[in-house]
Amino acid sequence: MESRNTSRRTFLSLSMGVPLGAALAACGSSGPTRPGAGATGASGGSGATYWYLSGMPQESVRTGAVERFNKANPNGQITGTTFQNDAYKTKIKTAIGAGQAPTLIWGWGGGTLRSYVQAGQVEDLTPWFSQNAAVKDRLFPSSFGAATIDGKIYAMPCETVQPIILFYNKKAFEQIGAQPPQSWGDIMDLVPKFNAKGIAPFSLGGQSRWTNMMWLEFLFDRISGPEVFQAVFDAEKDAWSNPTAIDALTKMQDLIKANGFIKGFSSITADSNADLALLYTGKAAMMLHGSWTYGTMSTDGGDFVSGGNLGFMNFPPVDGGKGDPSNTVGNPGQYLSISSKASDAQKEIAKKFFTTGVLDAEEVKGWINIGAVPILKGADQQFAGSKDAAWQQFVYGIASNAKSFAQSWDQALSPTAAEVLLDNIAKLFQLSISPQQFATNMNAVIGK
Repeated sequence: MESRNTSRRTFLSLSMGVPLGAALAACGSSGPTRPGAGATGASGGSGATYWYLSGMPQESVRTGAVERFNKANPNGQITGTTFQNDAYKTKIKTAIGAGQAPTLIWGWGGGTLRSYVQAGQVEDLTPWFSQNAAVKDRLFPSSFGAATIDGKIYAMPCETVQPIILFYNKKAFEQIGAQPPQSWGDIMDLVPKFNAKGIAPFSLGGQSRWTNMMWLEFLFDRISGPEVFQAVFDAEKDAWSNPTAIDALTKMQDLIKANGFIKGFSSITADSNADLALLYTGKAAMMLHGSWTYGTMSTDGGDFVSGGNLGFMNFPPVDGGKGDPSNTVGNPGQYLSISSKASDAQKEIAKKFFTTGVLDAEEVKGWINIGAVPILKGADQQFAGSKDAAWQQFVYGIASNAKSFAQSWDQALSPTAAEVLLDNIAKLFQLSISPQQFATNMNAVIGK
């Protein structure tokens, strides 16, 4: 799966403070480039341009899709340019602001996509999808939420699905003679049992802040369903003060006060993968984290995964909650938009890529071979030969059966609101603000 170093998670920190009108010259040097390609934006020649992330093994899958398309379309080529994650975040923001974006804009949808839409920098793809219903029907319906702004589709969902998963160490549960939690009440009951054995109930890289956020995303959903955060996203006044929101925030602090997390969690970073190590070494019993961490645990955790010691499940329901237990949160997909500044010829090449290149048979195989789950309906029929088949079937089931697949909050909101959110989540977890103070602080940035 996409590692933390190349996932969309740290996009926020670099997109903050880079104005849409920033000069393209401020980007600095380009990243690695495909042979014969340059970091040219929309104005660079008649062919389409496409910037995407470097880093193996994901880069090879993306590059392969472009190369196959070019071979099949000698008169309508795509010039691909790869960038390391941090360089890409800066480059794409400033390039779009200068009207020099590549034809194909790779991203994560949500609040950042909304800012591009509001600036008139990306094409409205709604009519195209209406005329090409078969393309849309191939993909998970849940993947279109983060591509849709004010009822219109501005991006093509692509690549893989990455839900947030509750992982657990089976050996840790054997030590206390217990089963994985089936409710929030079970979670609270397990906390003192693990602590009594000297095992942290939950690992958490709390210094990274967004790791804390995943807990709130699930608690909000399990208590009230997706409606409360949807009200925030829709900029409804005082949406964070909904009584069910206060309930979720209070339950979160109850778990923290009960020593539910590893001691010193606020000084542990997710980027170092120290939180994963706590789980696979048995120092922590459970961990709520993105599905992209599975590959790292497989590689770095010795026989933890291969020996069958890793358990995984969807987040359990909250007693009395209204949320559907099939709901999930995380990354419903990755996204490709088309620059509104591209020429008509470039736009046509991009749309043909959407039709014949995105998630073609070879690309689907490529994602499956690296343990990922494409957002393609029926992809599960190809898992049989994979060493990670059981895991991939589980993730596919979560993504395809979810009544609601909510995009991570910090990506759904604007960069401004998201930074305030992450700051206040850190304070909430450090118990330095109350649930009511959290709600007040967040209400102040609704719609900003």
